Amino acid sequence: MEQRTEIGELGEFGLIEHLTRNFEIQNASTVVGVGDDAAVLDHFGKQVVVSTDLLIEGIHFDLMYTPLKHLGYKAVMVNLSDIYAMNATPTQITMSIGVSNRFSLEALSEFYEGVHVACEKHGVDLVGGDTSSSQKGFIISVTAIGEVAPDQFVKRSTAQQGDLICVSGDLGGAFLGLTLMEREKKIFLENPQVQPDLENENYIVGRLLKPEARKDIIQFLAAQHIVPTAMMDVSDGVSSEVLHLCRQSNLGCRIYEEKLPVSEDSRKAAYKFGLDPTVCALNGGEDYELIFTLKQEDYDKITLNEEISVIGYMTAIEEGCKLLTKGGNSFDITAQGWNAFQK
Repeated sequence: MEQRTEIGELGEFGLIEHLTRNFEIQNASTVVGVGDDAAVLDHFGKQVVVSTDLLIEGIHFDLMYTPLKHLGYKAVMVNLSDIYAMNATPTQITMSIGVSNRFSLEALSEFYEGVHVACEKHGVDLVGGDTSSSQKGFIISVTAIGEVAPDQFVKRSTAQQGDLICVSGDLGGAFLGLTLMEREKKIFLENPQVQPDLENENYIVGRLLKPEARKDIIQFLAAQHIVPTAMMDVSDGVSSEVLHLCRQSNLGCRIYEEKLPVSEDSRKAAYKFGLDPTVCALNGGEDYELIFTLKQEDYDKITLNEEISVIGYMTAIEEGCKLLTKGGNSFDITAQGWNAFQK
């Protein structure tokens, strides 16, 4: 039988020390990390970018099918994605958790293992946080801090008419992974003897449980001396994010259905579940890709990167926000994506 250590045995300081003992400092800007009253950061004349996210069990994740190590990894990734979406480099995070006595020390150690892998992969330091008891469930709050050369940050509100709209990677996979997991959960709850069958759908399950923040895209843009005119990450679905860019930049847009990047694995899974791949790509959340606008003269440079797709362009506000279908029809884009306040 697996060992189980009650968290209460360690006390708060003992717990933090135990969970963070393997984290080593990787950034010169981290002067004092975990273990004091506050972290000390020195950013050498660079501008500091800060973002924070709250993840709540039963709202943002389901532990019935989310391994704790994957959850730790994802909790970091979704925050780093926000920093990359500002054209910045993440350097530090703080991690606060609220846990009930359902969770043992071993369970939390597994969660922090995922946090550690994510931090190492992106060269980020864990510099603080808090632990608290929670009456039920698991609550995670992560704050990410990044740095950017003065005035190289990119906002959502600065796109220009005629700019190309680009997206990294492919879309809809995480939503399809969630669809599969929720279906298997329902079957399992009705009949616990039936073991979940993930039908070799490794790709869409991975997109849900282990998303990757797009450091590579930010590095590519920097290497090509491209500064996007506006940018954000795709957490709520491309349709919602495009509308944010349009609303905040006071513009309209044209998006081409045939240009939306959907992986072959996602396309097949969508058909198997009786779903339209385009609807999944437009409205499925949690892909954590980057959506950004570029000046048209940067088009030739981005063709060098197979991970970037041009899906449309920005228009005058009077022209509205339209999706042009493969059949030549035009529809208003509506925000059908994830809304945290609607169940």
